[in-house]
Amino acid sequence: MRSKAAWLQKWGAVMPDAGIRAGILGLGTYVPEKILTNEELEKMVDTSDQWIVSRTGIRERRLAGPGQATSDLALEAAGRALADAGLEPGEIDLIIVSTNTPDSLFPAAACIVQDRLGAVNAGAFDLLAGCTGFLYGLSVAQGFVVSGMYKKVLVIGAETLSRIVDWEDRNTCVLFGDGAGAAVVGPVSGGYGLIHTRLGADGSGGQHLCVPAGGSRIPASRETVEQRLHYARMNGREVFKFAVRACGDGSLEALAAAGLTVKDVDFLIPHQANIRIIEAAAKRLELPMEKVLVNVDRFGNTSTASIPMALEEAYSQGRIKDGDNILMAAFGAGLTWAVAIMRWHDYRRKNR
Repeated sequence: MRSKAAWLQKWGAVMPDAGIRAGILGLGTYVPEKILTNEELEKMVDTSDQWIVSRTGIRERRLAGPGQATSDLALEAAGRALADAGLEPGEIDLIIVSTNTPDSLFPAAACIVQDRLGAVNAGAFDLLAGCTGFLYGLSVAQGFVVSGMYKKVLVIGAETLSRIVDWEDRNTCVLFGDGAGAAVVGPVSGGYGLIHTRLGADGSGGQHLCVPAGGSRIPASRETVEQRLHYARMNGREVFKFAVRACGDGSLEALAAAGLTVKDVDFLIPHQANIRIIEAAAKRLELPMEKVLVNVDRFGNTSTASIPMALEEAYSQGRIKDGDNILMAAFGAGLTWAVAIMRWHDYRRKNR
């Protein structure tokens, strides 16, 4: 009988190295120049700075400029991540763009980025998992890297949520911002990298956060436009309950599976949706807020971009150190949730 190694060799596969994990080799972020403050929103809808800050923690957010699409933001973040990793576009094997707001239904935003980036050797596809998309993409990249199939995977979370926000709905328009974050994922050794990832979903709650029209169920028509069905709709109370429960329970399950406890966590990077959700999740995990990375006040909810943006910012500021255990947790439309635990590899210092 042909051995497993011989079979894998025949079909062009690679035997995975048991000592290799998937880790981050480069990070890059991009936000548009336009800043929309709470004071400016007061002139647009019936709201106030005090109301927004007390309920969400958000003070301002970034908005894409005229003609600026999701792939444009993704491209900027991708280029910076490659430069950070010291790689050329041709060295990337796969591009995953996690987004809820692609340029169009198809082609995939990832294919547009692949072409404009010049990543001629890379496959490319979009991933839709709500605001949880970046961690879903990170988990997919982990599988490719650990299996030995690919060496360098570019995972991008990018959004232009301002394009699907109903600017007449004060409950949702105050929440969202535009931005992009990218990570180059590749093999690392020495105990670094992703220790455990866990993905989850509860499709029974899908109606609590959705864009009702524009797909095959409710195709676009004059009536759907007039009824404003192409904008995001959210049941905030139900999403809040799901978020706290899923991120809290999911984090504890992931830590247990990794042989760790909350005491081993150096930093929590939650999806930056709402300061109340972030604080509730930290309380559920009994983590002090000093260990929680927060930038929702300056960028709002950037969906799939929020975790890589917070991660890159904290790393650039020197807050995250080599060997730190980082817990990342997210939730989003679907309803979906995900948790990733990573032992940080200080690649910038080690690559000098």
